[in-house]
Amino acid sequence: MKSPGKVRWGLTVTGWVVALAMFFPILWMILTSFKSEITAIATPPAVLFRPTLENYSAVLERADYLAFARNSIVVSLGATLLALLLGIPAAYSMAFFPTRRTRDILLWMLSTKMLPAVGVLVPIYLLWRDLHLLDTAFGLVLIDGVSVLPIVVWMLYSYFREVPAVILEASRMDGATPRQELMHVLLPLSTPGIAATALLSVILSWNEAFWSLNLTTVKAATLTVFTASFSSPEGLFWAKLSAASTLSIAPILLIGWITQRRMARGLSFGAVK
Repeated sequence: MKSPGKVRWGLTVTGWVVALAMFFPILWMILTSFKSEITAIATPPAVLFRPTLENYSAVLERADYLAFARNSIVVSLGATLLALLLGIPAAYSMAFFPTRRTRDILLWMLSTKMLPAVGVLVPIYLLWRDLHLLDTAFGLVLIDGVSVLPIVVWMLYSYFREVPAVILEASRMDGATPRQELMHVLLPLSTPGIAATALLSVILSWNEAFWSLNLTTVKAATLTVFTASFSSPEGLFWAKLSAASTLSIAPILLIGWITQRRMARGLSFGAVK
């Protein structure tokens, strides 16, 4: 029988190997962004090279990075706010006032994520065109908010289920209305779970590319459109594409690094009773 120390050491090494394997593509992209185009496509890949900032200069000269970043911030935060405004009441009602159809509704909501987005592109495009929502931040907020809503509801439902029902019953006995119970009792108790859900929603909305590429052109284009613009009929300019990708993911990586403790706490909320 293996000693606990060896098992712990083995798990630690495995964790580091998996983490490095997941981070390596990002590291390689960042390194490529500092290479020249010739060095970026060299075979075998160049590990030692003279770094250059010409790719970042070319990327920033070609497009208004701050405008794309501003659109990404507005869309991701707006979609998250919309998903929370709809998801919190829905998860609250299904967690504390379940019916025979509650589980079916949850499974149906989750099943909508299995539908390829391209399958509804034409009706969504025509609807957005008639409502004058094409190339608008509000149009992207609507579609992204609805896209992340099933995940938001499922996560919040799981968190709310871990809140002891006796606490809510006590508030009702004290005369609290459902709105007061939700706002003043449930939400403060579920803050870690709500924060983790919001962060995940922001990340998913920030990384969304399909709807941004098909429903926007210039005014509401996000950083995913900014990155895709460096793919041209002439081919892929790997160094410049890597620089654009690094600029696109830098804000969300920074947010994730700053909020990693809250994210970890929120994702494990309710895991141990």
